[in-house]
Amino acid sequence: MLASWCDCSIESRRGSDRHLRKLCPSIASLTPYPFGLNGNVELSIGTFARNYQPAIGNPVMKHLKQGLIGLCFVVSSLVVRVEAQEHPDRVVHPDVPQGKLTSGQFNDSKVFPGTKRDYSVYVPAQYKASEPAALMVFMDGGGYSNPKGGFRVPIVFDNLIHQKKMPVTIAVFVNPGTVAATAKGATDRSNRSFEYDSMGDRYANFLIDEFLPVALKGLNVSSDPAKRAVCGISSSGICALTVAWEKPMHFGKVLSHIGSFTNIRGGWAYPGLVRKTKDKPKAIKVYLQDGREDLNNLHGNWPLGNQDLAAALQFAGYKYKLDMTDGGHSGKWGGEMLPEALKWLWDDNADSTHIPIVETKPAWEPHPDAVARNDVPKGTVEQMPVWESKIFANTTRDWSIYVPAQYKADTPAALMVFQDGEGMKNPNGRWRVTTVFDNLIARGEMPPTIAIFINPGHENDKPQQKGKHSNRGFEYDSLGDRYVRFLLEEIIPEVRKKYSIADDPEMHAIGGSSSGAICAFTAAWERTDFFRKVYSSVGSFTNLRGGNVYPSLVRKTEPKPIRVYMADTSGDVDNAFGSWPWANQQMASALKYMGYDVRFDWAEGYAHNADFGGAKFPDAMKWLWRKEAHTPVLDTRGDLGGDLTLLNLLIPGKSWDVVADGLGFADALCSDKAGNVYFCDMKAPSVVRIAVDGTRQELCKESVSGLEFNPDGSTLYACQGARNRVISIDPRSGEVKVVAEGVKPNDLAVTTDGFILITETGAQRVSRINPQTGEVSVADEGISKPNGIALSPDGGTLAVSDYGGTHTWTLRVNAGGVLDAKMPTMPMRLPIDPNGEFKFNEPPPYIQNSKGDGLAVDKVGRYYVTSELGVQIFDPTGRPCGVLPKVDKDQPLTTCVLAGPDHSTLYIAHGTKIYRRRLTVEKPKP
Repeated sequence: MLASWCDCSIESRRGSDRHLRKLCPSIASLTPYPFGLNGNVELSIGTFARNYQPAIGNPVMKHLKQGLIGLCFVVSSLVVRVEAQEHPDRVVHPDVPQGKLTSGQFNDSKVFPGTKRDYSVYVPAQYKASEPAALMVFMDGGGYSNPKGGFRVPIVFDNLIHQKKMPVTIAVFVNPGTVAATAKGATDRSNRSFEYDSMGDRYANFLIDEFLPVALKGLNVSSDPAKRAVCGISSSGICALTVAWEKPMHFGKVLSHIGSFTNIRGGWAYPGLVRKTKDKPKAIKVYLQDGREDLNNLHGNWPLGNQDLAAALQFAGYKYKLDMTDGGHSGKWGGEMLPEALKWLWDDNADSTHIPIVETKPAWEPHPDAVARNDVPKGTVEQMPVWESKIFANTTRDWSIYVPAQYKADTPAALMVFQDGEGMKNPNGRWRVTTVFDNLIARGEMPPTIAIFINPGHENDKPQQKGKHSNRGFEYDSLGDRYVRFLLEEIIPEVRKKYSIADDPEMHAIGGSSSGAICAFTAAWERTDFFRKVYSSVGSFTNLRGGNVYPSLVRKTEPKPIRVYMADTSGDVDNAFGSWPWANQQMASALKYMGYDVRFDWAEGYAHNADFGGAKFPDAMKWLWRKEAHTPVLDTRGDLGGDLTLLNLLIPGKSWDVVADGLGFADALCSDKAGNVYFCDMKAPSVVRIAVDGTRQELCKESVSGLEFNPDGSTLYACQGARNRVISIDPRSGEVKVVAEGVKPNDLAVTTDGFILITETGAQRVSRINPQTGEVSVADEGISKPNGIALSPDGGTLAVSDYGGTHTWTLRVNAGGVLDAKMPTMPMRLPIDPNGEFKFNEPPPYIQNSKGDGLAVDKVGRYYVTSELGVQIFDPTGRPCGVLPKVDKDQPLTTCVLAGPDHSTLYIAHGTKIYRRRLTVEKPKP
């Protein structure tokens, strides 16, 4: 009823979302459908009222209608907007034949098992069964098909088909899947992000092989990809491109509104992938629309992501159109432009967007601080013997050391390393590092600093060309810690033999230009314990060897104490490996979002050279070495309701505290309802309780790898793989009993109806135990090395980590501990193989197992998975939120749990120690 009179749009990008949530707290606990828990698309209040569904575990519904009625009146007074004149193709005309819309539900997917989804099919009035119609598929279909919504596709199709501005086209509107809950007290789970944001051909296969044959039954649709289009908004916008990218023989046209070409599930990679097809572009035509005020959040920067993709499409020779409109993450602007977008998409003669790259050559003058002064003491440059590396075997390189005049052997100096050192130290070049250092050190604007100027390596068996170094790209552009190990294990120890260098990492900087710049950042990223300051000019954060991943890593990694200076220009290079201007803007945006101490100097024009960076170099050094402490400024306004950024989870100034030390091997963390922590020292052996007040009590002398309470908290169940059994432990008396034998359990979870689910890693299965009878049965098979296991807060979803694979899996929990609807919904971040092959223009060699181990779930539904890289955190729909790196790199990280009085302290079992860290699990209400 509400929808019939209230369709006022609310833009949640800025302040109006906060007003909305204050006015109606129930809104904050609801998930708008069809866009699911992802929360990536705002809806009108009317659409929201029609299609709301409860978020996980939320019971608040009672006064929704009353709150929305009052809300519409109040919001209308808060949000004042001049409405654009309605496009004539978006309104019904009585003389235009109208197509028919029929509805259905699809519940039989093997690609996305256990899902159900609504869909509808539009058949135009001009359709003739004897003539194959064109086809257009709309994901998030309910928003597109609504005749009173922002897009009104059936109305627009009626008008454009009547005008012959597009062919006779059947439209299919399909919503994302929902995994329907069956366990008592559980709620449905949205599958939207897994379906839409994932890379690869999974969703395309679902459409082509499963869904469309059902939806189009009895209809004559063309098989010509040029007459088949796919469309979506936000996450379904990137999905539209993915479908056509993976299956261009089925879909030749893409329409994307505010597409999520960001790192929700790896979509950041598209610009690099597109550029690699320049010699053989795929036969797809792409329309992109985004708002200049679109989102900037933990997943990425939407406007930069869309423009970066557009630059790639242009470089590779695709037919494309980019419309950067007003507004934010809303369908409003895309809806208003839909008629023109469709005309362009279906017009074979439509022109592509062309954005020129303008290089300029402004007159260059050295900065005053780059000019030698007679009254300033001069440092000395010492040429070092040619270095033959062991880490970069069969390579040699030239290098030298600058020692400031103010250096004193009894006072440790600061240190700065420059890649491409020969050019950096040239007193007549653009950088003139030694002259700048002389002037700034003399004035006290930077500390006395020893500089290492080091060239890239050259392979001994290759002829030397002046200024060319054969190993440069491999050393500089590769990710991982190889180059920084070369510095720390070979070069810097050699310098320390002659000079005193400070141990404080805040006194160590590293810098470079182009590939030398990304190399500098990589060194600090990998070894923050040594380098804390980075200088980057025209940095190659592109797909030379996988460096285009950095903006995404930055946004989803616990912030590191690095200060970063960056410089770039609009005239920088655009080539087969990326757009340097867009890449540097993406990098600067990511660092700023995460609260880093970052400065980004930008100019229009110039080119890929040292002109701009060299002119700014003295100012960069003053900023980089300044003494003021940085106070992070965090802006999470771009994070929508379901976006669980690390910035809101981590507490500023709080890190890891040691709870237990000197253990043989810590494992099997769990917590009771009061927040007391239980763990096992497997080598002691001993099962121990750490009470909330810090007191300890040994329960029994057993070695166990998994602990979990039964539903009423009266009994602990434990895994004893070495003894082929599951046991129970009385938490009061310590009495041990056998629950089941003949199993090889690793970890366990207990369902709300009391069944025990165990991972049997070697057998590649999850088994179910009835604790009343000891009966064991197979619940699931096929995960490579199932390890950690945990239930969602409502008990309806089981998560299982894979020690030998690339994902953590989710399964639906039914009554009696029965499992189904199995999908790899959580993509794990993978470690780089230092011994792998680092190929040019390819991602680094990732180890294809994450060593996913212990699992925990917090009260808002985040999943915490211990792994080789640290604790990986996911939101309730499986989207990666970020990684908390290992505390001790050389120690195993086995398991974790949320404990404490409010279950907001994360405990980790980390080799011989147990650590804890206070978190903000629930964001304080305003």
